[in-house]
Amino acid sequence: MGQRAARALTPRVRVLALVRDAAHAPALRALGIATLGGDLDHAASLRRLAGLATHVIHLAPPPGAGEGDARTAALLRALLLRAAPRALVYGSTSGVYGDCAGALIDETRPLNPQTARARRRVAAEAQVRAFGRAARVRVSILRIPGIYAPGRPGGTPRARLLRGTPVLKDDEDVYTNHIHADDLARACVLALWRGKPQRVLHASDDSALKMGDYFDLAARLYGLPPPPRITLAQARELLPPASLSFMSESRRMDNRRLKTELRLQLRYPTAASGLLAKE
Repeated sequence: MGQRAARALTPRVRVLALVRDAAHAPALRALGIATLGGDLDHAASLRRLAGLATHVIHLAPPPGAGEGDARTAALLRALLLRAAPRALVYGSTSGVYGDCAGALIDETRPLNPQTARARRRVAAEAQVRAFGRAARVRVSILRIPGIYAPGRPGGTPRARLLRGTPVLKDDEDVYTNHIHADDLARACVLALWRGKPQRVLHASDDSALKMGDYFDLAARLYGLPPPPRITLAQARELLPPASLSFMSESRRMDNRRLKTELRLQLRYPTAASGLLAKE
């Protein structure tokens, strides 16, 4: 989002960030962001958040184990200790849909989480929506696919290409979805001010690429060799479970709500345009 657009959307907004590690606070303060110490894994540390924010962006992932999301529950309880915020944006994941066999899906698609990680996200979504209804808070849930961020450590496929990590052969490959980190940030801000109550939106760009094609594209842009192609059976023998989980789900995300309701104009509508940015 340009500075003019940001000022028009959020006039005289004071930004406050919850910081678990105090070492990160100086960098945020240098950007004009106030900081408050707190840890979502320690509910008592969140009490000072109560009544401070009128608009909240919650992007922290659930804990790495279990079926629920104690972090989201702790945050929502703290926000209700005093006056509830007017709006809350929660960053979920496209993984809540499970495998869709490559179908183009919109936000009405039934949820079918197939991993513990995705089930925790479904639980968090349910908590957030219940919070919105009970406290009359305008809640937006952004279902987010793969995030990339050129110019940031680990933000692009470059390291994976240099390692020579394989991808699936085309006839067994899966469709994946992507969003540039800057476009995702703009979507979060717009949802704070333009999101409809208790609304789900796909925070995805316009790309419709299979996973292997995405890495082939990145290899061409970076002048690197394309990744080797293997069968799914070979992948099960060679790759860790986390990588295999992403190779087992195929879907294409319809992002029309993002563009019509939030009126977001994607700065990087395709992975090709985004991967070249700031490299």
